[in-house]
Amino acid sequence: MKTLAEIAAQLQGYDPKALPADAVGEFLSHLVEPVADVEDVPVFDALDRVLAQDIASPISVPPHDNSAMDGFAFSSSELKSAGTITLQVVGTALAGKAWQGSAGAGQCVKIMTGAIMPAGLDTVVPQEFAQPNAAGGDSDRVSFDAGVVRAGDNRRLKGEDLMQGGAALAAGTRIGPAACGLIASLGMANVPVRRKLRVAYFSTGDEILSFGEPPREGAVYDSNRYTVHAMLTRLGCDVIDMGVVRDDPAKLEDAFRNAAAKADAIITSGGVSVGEADYTKAMMAKLGDVAFWRIAMRPGRPMAVGRIGSSVLFGLPGNPVAVMVTFIAFVRPALLRMMGAAPLHHPYLRARCLEAMRKKPGRTEYQRGIVTTAADGHVEVRTTGNQGSGVLSSMTQANGLIVLHHAQGNVALGDEVDVLMFDGAV
Repeated sequence: MKTLAEIAAQLQGYDPKALPADAVGEFLSHLVEPVADVEDVPVFDALDRVLAQDIASPISVPPHDNSAMDGFAFSSSELKSAGTITLQVVGTALAGKAWQGSAGAGQCVKIMTGAIMPAGLDTVVPQEFAQPNAAGGDSDRVSFDAGVVRAGDNRRLKGEDLMQGGAALAAGTRIGPAACGLIASLGMANVPVRRKLRVAYFSTGDEILSFGEPPREGAVYDSNRYTVHAMLTRLGCDVIDMGVVRDDPAKLEDAFRNAAAKADAIITSGGVSVGEADYTKAMMAKLGDVAFWRIAMRPGRPMAVGRIGSSVLFGLPGNPVAVMVTFIAFVRPALLRMMGAAPLHHPYLRARCLEAMRKKPGRTEYQRGIVTTAADGHVEVRTTGNQGSGVLSSMTQANGLIVLHHAQGNVALGDEVDVLMFDGAV
């Protein structure tokens, strides 16, 4: 396990007093490691868990060539003739069992979606393109225009989705609804996943009010506890809610020691600003290997990272929007790595900006944005208005963050900008 000093020595130009936002992710990628414990869970409980092992398909999916449509299966050799093709219907193939008959030249089989393709037949004409032109059970005939279908149309091949022994899912995959269905399609009732990440969280400060406490001058009700709890829950963590810890050295020490004994990661809000006169920073430094950063970003700037015991520490700023932005930009990717998830590279959405924005090069800015689609089909974005770090209501209005990068300058009306969509993170 590397110390913070050893990690910092690997990063070119590392300066904790002026750290570019891009360098934060690189630092954290060296700081955190995936949890090692693995457990088997039922597919119904696998959503948002991280796959611990590669899965090779134990079967071919589909297990046989089958029909993708309701229609009539025939041999593509019949397509050698142009114009209208007329075939005799010699039976019906239903899904769930193989048709036991045989079809020869000039013959076809009525077939249902998902039914196994009869031997020697490789093409299906959809029923809406086929016209019956005779009656009488197995002597029925159907006709269709040769131009409505090509050889091999509407046939799903054996193993078209997955071939037996082939790679189905890679370790590190975060299991979504589609992956749940894919695992079930392989006949697997259980799946090996990394254990859930345990994360302890508490707010700090004497100015924080909890539910039931009457308002008082200079105090605010704690919102960070609930936004962080919700973001951790949505991420799939086991959250250890430690409430509010007052600015008291003994209480802070107890909280940090208790959190470190229980959790893989500790998150706090408040008490990390440069020059701030409280006990939180001092206690972090006393108990662990901790770095205090001034990140070249807005909002957010102050942040503490490090370890207390074997737990990774993330000390976030106190302003509500700054807490959410630093969590989305830095903490969430780090926690996903700790969960064992493969690195995710979500592309920015490019959008036409509906307003001019002033921006100085030398810091990254995250503006709360509302993304819409214009009548001409272009993706557009506007800010939510007041971008103050205490305006939490703006995060409820936004559906993404406009990312103005470190070297970027002013944005003119109509310029394209990058947007980091929330995509379920908030």
